[in-house]
Amino acid sequence: MSLVSMPFVDSGVDTALHIVAAVVLVGSIAAVVYGFWRIHELPIQKAHTKEHHQIGLITALTWIGFIWHWVWVVAVIIAFVDGEKALCRIRDIWKANDHKEQDRSSISTAEAVVADKQPVVSQRESEVENA
Repeated sequence: MSLVSMPFVDSGVDTALHIVAAVVLVGSIAAVVYGFWRIHELPIQKAHTKEHHQIGLITALTWIGFIWHWVWVVAVIIAFVDGEKALCRIRDIWKANDHKEQDRSSISTAEAVVADKQPVVSQRESEVENA
């Protein structure tokens, strides 16, 4: 057998190899499509397991996400982020920062009042103390 000759050409094995290749090709494409479908349905599955209040919205966004993929990302965010907890956390952070600013303003106001009540030392009194 030389390097130029082709093995299995014009034989039954050639046909069998073509059939095996076609089955592998179709199987690979089916596996990729199935995997894409499973990943794409992830927000809907998560919404069902969490009994999310916006299941209809997440489902619609997931279907629209087949055309515009950024919409699917929005569906993932809505499905995985608990909106009520997130809003409560943002509210708590906001209130904590607001209290800190109020404390700062009250401290600076108190310092200004104390500074106003400091006894005024005249130049003559300071000269007497220095002597």
